[in-house]
Amino acid sequence: MNVIELRQYTLRPGQRDLLIDLFDMEFVESQEEVGAHVVGQFRDEDNPDRFVWIRAFSTMEARREALTAFYVEGSAWKTHGPAANATMLDSSNALLLRPAGPHSGFPEPTSARPPRDAHARPSSRVVATIYPLDSPTDKEFIQFFSDRVTPLMAETAGAPLASFETEHAENTFPRLPVRLGENLFVWFSSFADSDRHREHTERLAQSAEWNRSVLPELSARLSAPPQTLRLAPTARSQLR
Repeated sequence: MNVIELRQYTLRPGQRDLLIDLFDMEFVESQEEVGAHVVGQFRDEDNPDRFVWIRAFSTMEARREALTAFYVEGSAWKTHGPAANATMLDSSNALLLRPAGPHSGFPEPTSARPPRDAHARPSSRVVATIYPLDSPTDKEFIQFFSDRVTPLMAETAGAPLASFETEHAENTFPRLPVRLGENLFVWFSSFADSDRHREHTERLAQSAEWNRSVLPELSARLSAPPQTLRLAPTARSQLR
């Protein structure tokens, strides 16, 4: 998939589980039937009123066709969209991304998506790290990330799963706004559980190479501090 949306929704207090139940039941297959692949959906562990999800498309034109079919022509959103919107305070925090390299997208799923009646939440955690850059991602930064950052993450049991950069193409479905005017590099990692993620962060914090060499060079390339999303997959999330 060449086009990725990373969407962060701010919800009304206490409404997240209601939206997740509705989403997992009504908005997964109905989107995939029209060409939008639902990569994963998550509870933000640091914000009880934030729902985060990811979907993917083959091209920007395919995105336009899929979103038109789902939001304008489809029955699922017409029927359940008002209830979903009633849980939200803001749904405009959306990043439009593309793979940072030929093989940097999400890997193919290794198992089928859990069925609609699934309720057990996986213990795994997905972490998204968002680097804001002064200028569009270039080969130099991608090489730096590959050569300097990735090995240290792997050594501390937090190897990148996928990496993306901002897609600057015109929004082909303006009914859904996306964040504009930013240059972002976003990478994902996954962990068996929250304890494994904590161990990774502790090992990284103790790494002399990270603190003395890699982190200062990385920070010099950023226009603002990075954002880290600690994400707990829902019962039906395929990315976990």
